Amino acid sequence: MTSPQKNDETQKSRLPGWAALTPLAIFLGVYLVTSLVVHDFYKVPISVAFLIASVFAILISAGRPVKERIAGFSTGAANPNILLMIWIFILAGAFAQSAKAMGAVEATVNLTLHVLPGNLLLAGLFIAACFISLSIGTSVGTIVALTPVAAGLAGQVGLDIPFIVAVVAGGAFFGDNLSFISDTTIAATRTQGCRMQDKFKVNILIVGPAALLVLFYYIFCGLQLQAPLHPDPVQWVKVIPYLVVLGTALAGVNVILVLTIGILVTGITGLLTGGFDTFGWFGAMGDGISGMGELIIVTLLAGGMLETIRLNGGIDYIIDRLTRRISGKRGAELCIAALVSLANLCTANNTIAIITVGGIAKDIATRFGVDPRKSASLLDTFSCLVQGLIPYGAQMLMAASLAAVSPVEIIGCLYYPMLTGIAALAAILFRYPKKYA
Repeated sequence: MTSPQKNDETQKSRLPGWAALTPLAIFLGVYLVTSLVVHDFYKVPISVAFLIASVFAILISAGRPVKERIAGFSTGAANPNILLMIWIFILAGAFAQSAKAMGAVEATVNLTLHVLPGNLLLAGLFIAACFISLSIGTSVGTIVALTPVAAGLAGQVGLDIPFIVAVVAGGAFFGDNLSFISDTTIAATRTQGCRMQDKFKVNILIVGPAALLVLFYYIFCGLQLQAPLHPDPVQWVKVIPYLVVLGTALAGVNVILVLTIGILVTGITGLLTGGFDTFGWFGAMGDGISGMGELIIVTLLAGGMLETIRLNGGIDYIIDRLTRRISGKRGAELCIAALVSLANLCTANNTIAIITVGGIAKDIATRFGVDPRKSASLLDTFSCLVQGLIPYGAQMLMAASLAAVSPVEIIGCLYYPMLTGIAALAAILFRYPKKYA
């Protein structure tokens, strides 16, 4: 048991009010606001912005020795979820770069240009991302598989890379929100005490119209596109690594194993086709891993900073403030949405955000008569919404790294998550769907 004295010391070490959240404000100010002011998202590296915010978070953690503050920061950086993401980043970098060196990206782009007419490229990419993420239950896996192809298509059809990458990312969040095997779905339904299929029925009624609107928009945008009249011939054998990755992912294989298999198949295919020799393969993997260096550093700094915010009482303060004044079902649902959104902002992990506030959301739902299927849907939808709109989320960092663009540039084109947020707010304000209101 924790002694009363230790609890008192913990409380004393916490910061008052919103002060615990100031490191997050420092990060957003240094990175986002500065970039917007100078109209250049490359002026301030995101790693530098996180370094400044992390140092500030440690400095303001009053009531504890510096050694303990750094230990708390390090605990957050070494969180199992953070380390799992780093493993995925390392393997994804090795796979993406070796596939590119072997010619798999070009072959897959040519195959796509042969199969889809130019005016259906955007809609086809969005549908593919929706289907894959719905099948495998992970937005990160979908982004890893499709982003290199999308970036390659951008040059062929004359589109901005951030825009076409956002098409893939939007579809990836669609499946992450709705999939039966998604971590967010499992966490939301378990904390609220409802069945996955019931939560899916509520969820699809809320986000389905947003997905259809975005799909029609991509079809309309695609009318302007012209694919090359004579695309290069398809080298079918070089498409095999992507087919294997997609096939194993759709079969439900763990993403770590999927990427490991993809690396091996890419190496074998490249050696047999003369795409590279053994040392060329090793060199490509090394370059891919090195290319993920900043992404890994940012992930570690973000994990440490956000854990420091938690230790300083930032998340508890948000929960306390939001749950003080609730009146009626609308207020309860808005509170649940705000709780998980702010928790996601402070954790940069939608599953962890749901787990963090799931119990409190359940208490609020029970107290004010909110249907557990609706509360589960709101938890999942708003966590995926925020996850897609923060530049330090794993999905945006991964997509930006693979496409060599700024995460903020991609976020500006993420129409599906934005429309999802509008639809979810409308579902609260207008008590929709009526059956679950």
